Amino acid sequence: MNNDIKTSAEALEAAALPKRYEAHANGEAETDLPTTVAEKPLEQKSAAEWAYERLILYIQNFEKQLDNEHEVAMGFAGGDVGVLRIEGMGYFDPDIVTFYGTDDIGAKTQLVQHVSQLNVMLRALPKPKELPEPNRIGFRLAQDLQKNT
Repeated sequence: MNNDIKTSAEALEAAALPKRYEAHANGEAETDLPTTVAEKPLEQKSAAEWAYERLILYIQNFEKQLDNEHEVAMGFAGGDVGVLRIEGMGYFDPDIVTFYGTDDIGAKTQLVQHVSQLNVMLRALPKPKELPEPNRIGFRLAQDLQKNT
């Protein structure tokens, strides 16, 4: 049990900082947040920036579960419009998140979405046979996030 006594200022600061908790069927729980995400108070982030940062974490975690023959893609909600192999991601303050990539037949694809309608289903797709290694976009997005904070 943690018996640390906190000042009112410390309690207010802790309440304003982002938190993460996930419980999994195998008994594991995840609570860690990268410093680049946790150090900036929520009220200083736009809805787009905050959604972007969290999506990077979800993509990275999903990619950790993939073998070398699969890459991350996203399925579209609200109809049978296919999937997008995620090759890039961004945001436009205050409230737009965008995904760049290719669809299931290789056509260049971009999804622009308002954060209030954000539904992302991450999927594993076989990596293109011509690539020796799968593309791990989550790792690159996280590196870029660290550079820009």
